[in-house]
Amino acid sequence: MSIKAVLFDLDDTLWPVETVIMQAELTLHQWMDVHAPGIAQHHTIESLRKRRQALVKTNPRFEYDLWALRHTMLSQVFHEYGSDQSLADQAMAVFADARNKVQLYDEVIPVLNQLQTQVSLGSISNGFADLQAIGLAPYFKVSLAAHSFGCAKPDPRIFTAACAALNLLPQQVLFVGDDLALDVAAAQQVGMQGVWMNRRNLKPEDTRHQHVKPDVTISNLHQIFTYL
Repeated sequence: MSIKAVLFDLDDTLWPVETVIMQAELTLHQWMDVHAPGIAQHHTIESLRKRRQALVKTNPRFEYDLWALRHTMLSQVFHEYGSDQSLADQAMAVFADARNKVQLYDEVIPVLNQLQTQVSLGSISNGFADLQAIGLAPYFKVSLAAHSFGCAKPDPRIFTAACAALNLLPQQVLFVGDDLALDVAAAQQVGMQGVWMNRRNLKPEDTRHQHVKPDVTISNLHQIFTYL
């Protein structure tokens, strides 16, 4: 069955994410130093990160809604230090703005421009990047994010929902992602073809998911055309 659509993971597939998150957390902490100095003096970026990690266990929603997780953590901290609760919303806006200042991999735009003339495009992500702010929204006919959809990869529901939104069978859809378990295996589980975006030239055993067998492994998006 021929491929009619290509869906993408976002973080570490279309852009590197680690440096983006680090910069966003630094930007947020610097903002807090001005607007909530008491908190900034008593909490480092690392201590806030540990607080957020501990909070995940308190609510099943936090497993897939990373926006709500961070917002709740900030709300709690602002409350503990007697700060205006509206600051939590402002803090999230600061973080989100920095979070969306991603640096796309060089080939992303050229490949999307060419690929959209051949197949439908879409995305599925566990993060809360704003594709409109980043400038990629016009390329995608469907974009599902875990925090708004209600579950995260590898849950099969988010994959099948994307296929349904495109009015395609899973067998007609290719999914491209950097995580062998969350992206490749999860997509294959519902009948999609799974492409492993392996920009770092890892071996499957390096990822602890050596049992996963991608339909194809690529190191840049240009190689999708060869597979198609």
